[in-house]
Amino acid sequence: MMNRLIKTENDYEKALSRIEQLMDARPGTDEMDELELLTVLVELYEDQHCPITPPDPVEAIKFRMEQLGLTRKDIVPYFGNKSKVSEVLNGKRMLTLSMMRSLNKNLGISADVLLQKPGTGFPEEMQDLEWNKFPVAEMAKRCWIPKVQNIKEHAEEIMRGLIDQAGGLETVSAALFRQGKGSRYNTKMDPYALTAWCIRVLSIARANPLQNKYSARSFKLSTMQEIARLSYFENGPLLAREYLNKQGIHLIAVSHLPKTYLDGAAMLMPDGTPVVGLTLRHDRIDNFWFCLLHELSHVIKHLTLTERIIIDDLDLQDFDSISGDKREMEADEITRNALIPKKVWENNPIQDEEADAKVVALAEHLKIHPAIIAGRIRYEKNNYKILSQYVGRKQVRKHFSERCFATAC
Repeated sequence: MMNRLIKTENDYEKALSRIEQLMDARPGTDEMDELELLTVLVELYEDQHCPITPPDPVEAIKFRMEQLGLTRKDIVPYFGNKSKVSEVLNGKRMLTLSMMRSLNKNLGISADVLLQKPGTGFPEEMQDLEWNKFPVAEMAKRCWIPKVQNIKEHAEEIMRGLIDQAGGLETVSAALFRQGKGSRYNTKMDPYALTAWCIRVLSIARANPLQNKYSARSFKLSTMQEIARLSYFENGPLLAREYLNKQGIHLIAVSHLPKTYLDGAAMLMPDGTPVVGLTLRHDRIDNFWFCLLHELSHVIKHLTLTERIIIDDLDLQDFDSISGDKREMEADEITRNALIPKKVWENNPIQDEEADAKVVALAEHLKIHPAIIAGRIRYEKNNYKILSQYVGRKQVRKHFSERCFATAC
């Protein structure tokens, strides 16, 4: 009598042979006890070594059509058109989630079979989301998501996968649904493109966890000033990223998508880790340091568990005095004082005729990059033609390669 787990193919064959001998065992006998034990042992072995896979979805569709006496014309409503029916049944087109839901509802084919994932169901439908509005073609081109045929049709399943990587839909829904409240938000911005960019940044952050945990108590204005002084060095942007990572804050650069009108964003991950995302769309040293410290100001002052994402189009900076967005104005003020202390700026007025010399001298005195001084003068004078030689055009993006995050190609 076998009274131990079946571990080998030989044991399995012996057990099956013994079960066949015991099939006529009577209840209450030792033979019946042995039969019941062997049956359990065989089932355990088969569960581990011979799992039953669900039937192929296309074969299941054909089988169900035969059962119900349906033609290809009858199932067109579940696929969209005749060509899709033909391509799916011939194995030339993948089923979409929308097709699967319709086949499940109308033909009774189980989610286990259609999804090929036993024990799972269809994800909850979201009526407010139009999945095909996400810029999936552009995202695939950048290797953010897999490249598949008919990619627009598969936008839902692809985007759901990326959203899971980012920590779940609740972490990014603010970008899509808040309609610009509480952010420096361009009204021409495409919310689906913005959300896709936020998801990408958060997915990179989750894939690269930091060793240290962020402490709001230890991150103060003096910390911001320390970060500003890193601009003094040629590799200052990379030093800033290293500094922030050790403070438990992600700094991630991801190029902007069309129609995002975006410079940066401050975000919270599900575990409370802050993330600063920058697009570097202007690729200037003065813009980099202002945008970085502006988003850090939001991290310190404004991000909460209910306000997880704040986005910024810094080209709209002058409109805050009209809109009355106190948080954006506060972040600007903190940033200006961190880059150039208020008293220092007031005590060192720079006139046009001496601008060049003063920019260099003041930057050296503060041990910051001259671009920061030049950028402040250009902004306050609303004249972006002056001091162009100091602002460091095309001197930031070169430090941040996105290729190392290309996980889908």
